[in-house]
Amino acid sequence: MNPVLEIPAVRQLGSARLTAGLDRLQRLDLSAHGSVHGPLPQPTRDGLLALADRIDLRGRGGAGFPFARKASAALAAADRTGTPLVVVVNGAEGEPPSAKDRMLLARAPHLVLDGACLAAAAFGAEELVIGVAAGGPGEVSIPAALAERSDLPCPARTVCLPERFVSGQAGALIRGVNGLPAVPPPLKARAADGGTGGVRGRPTLLSNAETWAQLAVAARLGPDAYAAAGTATEPGTVLLTVNRPGAEQLVVEVPAGSRLGTVLTGCGSAPGEGVLVGGYHGAWLRPEDAMDAPLSRAGLAELGGALGAGAIVALPADTCPLGEVARVTAWLAAESAGQCGPCRRGLPAAADALAVLAAGADAAAAETARYAVSATQGRGACAHPDGTARFVLSALEVFEQDVAAHTAGAGCGRPVHGVLPLPHQEGLRLEVDWSRCAGHGLCAVLAPELIRLGPHGYPELNSTPVAGWQEHGARRAVSQCPALALRLR
Repeated sequence: MNPVLEIPAVRQLGSARLTAGLDRLQRLDLSAHGSVHGPLPQPTRDGLLALADRIDLRGRGGAGFPFARKASAALAAADRTGTPLVVVVNGAEGEPPSAKDRMLLARAPHLVLDGACLAAAAFGAEELVIGVAAGGPGEVSIPAALAERSDLPCPARTVCLPERFVSGQAGALIRGVNGLPAVPPPLKARAADGGTGGVRGRPTLLSNAETWAQLAVAARLGPDAYAAAGTATEPGTVLLTVNRPGAEQLVVEVPAGSRLGTVLTGCGSAPGEGVLVGGYHGAWLRPEDAMDAPLSRAGLAELGGALGAGAIVALPADTCPLGEVARVTAWLAAESAGQCGPCRRGLPAAADALAVLAAGADAAAAETARYAVSATQGRGACAHPDGTARFVLSALEVFEQDVAAHTAGAGCGRPVHGVLPLPHQEGLRLEVDWSRCAGHGLCAVLAPELIRLGPHGYPELNSTPVAGWQEHGARRAVSQCPALALRLR
């Protein structure tokens, strides 16, 4: 199916707020949106900040940073510099198991725009920017929604970004909006402060699509009615993406604090061998912990998990858990920007070790993987290494029996069905023609992230695909191999 036309399915377990009307209509145009959600209040600057603070609205893209604090920082920078701020919607959802933002952009675009326009009007923004994934439904739906609105508080534009995992990182998105490569900046800079971290150097208020939609819902309901759902400390609803083997992804709206087991059962799924919560920067839960796990930031944190982007995958019993984890880790390593040591060295090393572990009969592979990802924590230019480490380390703990089986023998005996969703793509790989290779060693000098020399001086290749940032070195190694033994396929 053409990704531009793909419309994610939705379900509600409880009252429908963000998904209201979507049980009857595929997409809410401006007229249908007004009929379903009603008029939008226009709070003042202080009123909007107070609303966000009272309901403790936090980012729904993974980091969970308080919206009111972020907005206050951007406003303080705007007041200090005398320059108006820019409001940015992050709709560049590049995580394969997550479809909630894509659903909102495709089916309820005006709810997202409502929240962003509230902030733009109340905070005196000079521009509204909506970042979407190229080829995704937002590329068509958002410009169409903007064209329907005649009362925008400021100029608005849509920016299409490459559909990559790191493109949704805040710094990468802002770089993309500024016309630079959409990868995380090598030096951290706060968007709210402006300067190198903001759009055109302006103080920038950035949140993901669901966060803006939640703000629009809260403005209509008011803080008390908004808090009628959810928990005392985390009011409101959350959007989840439930990935079901052999079936389409399902975006589900539930009250915060709902039990994970209730959600799985309601979607016709079961915890299986383990449940991944929070997507590929989230954590694995054991089946016995998953059923009663509360779907809230605090509740999952107590179990060592994370709500993250709200993506859920239950692993069935007929697939190899370590093989599934290995293929995703290889993809995460290839999706990095390759700008810091953890991404250039640590993640590829972890992916290689997990591939060896999945193949079986290597007693050191699990410890090598643990060491590789543990050494990346807290040392990356962005959160990608930390999130990948959480994904890998929790898998090695939850699937400890499989680790033992793979370490002691040929493995668990189960095939890898590819249950954890990844985009369909054929990555480049290096190959050696051993009838030609004479062990000159030049390839390991030209592409050290991809090739190392074994104990006898012959090249040993990574088992993972060649990442975009590695391709130049790979092609140099191929073109300059004295024996013409190296190939890139």
